[in-house]
Amino acid sequence: MADADTVKALNGLLNGIAQKVYYNKLEITEELLKNELYPDLSQDEFHALHEKMRGLVKSIATADMDQAQLEAFLTAQTRKQGASGGLTPEQSSALSRFWKGHRGRVRESLIGQSRWEPALRGLSWRVDVQTASSSGSQQGESSSSSAAVALVEMEIGRQGEESNFVCVELDEAKVNHVLKRMAEIQESIDNIVHKT
Repeated sequence: MADADTVKALNGLLNGIAQKVYYNKLEITEELLKNELYPDLSQDEFHALHEKMRGLVKSIATADMDQAQLEAFLTAQTRKQGASGGLTPEQSSALSRFWKGHRGRVRESLIGQSRWEPALRGLSWRVDVQTASSSGSQQGESSSSSAAVALVEMEIGRQGEESNFVCVELDEAKVNHVLKRMAEIQESIDNIVHKT
């Protein structure tokens, strides 16, 4: 039963570290984790365990390890002995399970934390046909004339903030201009890539 409690406490510690460091749950503190998960450990022993696990999670996350890299890393850490800070097989297993469940979310969090500017969160578009009668035609215009317009809506925002929405209306000439500029950008990128 003690082994099950140890594994449960270690899983809780790893989840707590992820909540605090990667998911911005500021109410998760080292003291809270110690009191909830390891009340019998001294403050120094818990601090050493916490820093060891936090460092390992940081190394794994920074490298965005896939499963093969993770297994090689954990095997090397498990082979370390004594004061050098090696992992027990239980700790290695807990880290492996933790990373399988959290890799995607941790990666997204790291990407979000590294952005300084607002990012494009979403884009939708449609083509509308505006008839002369619906666009406030003046006398003398034919009621059968129509013009197609592209309506583009962009959702822009920062991590943890509400989004802003920008709606742009483009006629055929503006769409052609945008496509031409995008082709020029692609050509410039291709030239740079092929030079290296």
